[in-house]
Amino acid sequence: MKLTILGCYSATPRTFTNPTSQILEIRNHLFLIDCGEGTQVQLRKNKIKFSRIKYIFISHLHGDHFFGLPGLISTFRLLGRETEMHVYGPKGIKEAITLFLKLGDSWTNYPLIFHELDSKESELIFEDEKVSVHTIPLDHRVYTNGFLFKEKPHPRKLDVDSVAEHEIDRSQYGNIKNGADGVLENGTIISNKDLTIDPPYPKSYAFCSDTAYNEAILPLIENVDTLYHESTFLETNVDLCKKTKHATAKQAAQIALKANVGNLILGHYSTRYKSIDLFKEEALEVFPSVELADDGKSFEI
Repeated sequence: MKLTILGCYSATPRTFTNPTSQILEIRNHLFLIDCGEGTQVQLRKNKIKFSRIKYIFISHLHGDHFFGLPGLISTFRLLGRETEMHVYGPKGIKEAITLFLKLGDSWTNYPLIFHELDSKESELIFEDEKVSVHTIPLDHRVYTNGFLFKEKPHPRKLDVDSVAEHEIDRSQYGNIKNGADGVLENGTIISNKDLTIDPPYPKSYAFCSDTAYNEAILPLIENVDTLYHESTFLETNVDLCKKTKHATAKQAAQIALKANVGNLILGHYSTRYKSIDLFKEEALEVFPSVELADDGKSFEI
């Protein structure tokens, strides 16, 4: 599982910072999470193939999280895309995007499928044989969801030396990978554990931006491997959190600690501060494993 930060700053973009957008690479999927202005330029800079993006998740309808989507959808059209594109986002996103297309008389030549969300409870919105995605209801000024990405368990791996030693017929390999015991020609049963190797532990990633401090999300993100949590302000400006429905770096760290996550990534920084290192310093006072998101930075989860 690999996370690439395309943009992670709040409010207006600058020449050297970009609003929120991320790529999560997981089990042969490339999921685009939020699509702030300039996202397609950042995709180019980070050498990410547009054609591999089939699913886009939009947290909410504030411009710094989806104003890049109309342009990206139009570029897909210009590139001759034919495969389906699925967009998951708040109710109203279909109307917003199709109005752009209608006024510009630039309908897509590929299926553009919207999955509009309005539930205030966590729900499963995507699932295949390898990955599931649930919403994480957040506390912001407009209807907002975070997203929880979870790998499904990998199949067990054959222990090549062991199956050769026991002279297991190849016709059994598929069943053994799926948990079956091996059977010799004389009927002897060989335990699956003796013929396979434990697979990698399934990983999980929770994206939470934008939101005020909200302990209601704790059961949903408990024990995730990596949590991305917004940290718009430092504690010196905590008074702004109530008005804007954002969080501080310290509050993000408190959520990470209470949810017992493996690693915390901070982002969505206000540009009023001289250095993003200040956010890490504040969070480390509460939680021991803190990373700073920054445009173009990648994380192995």
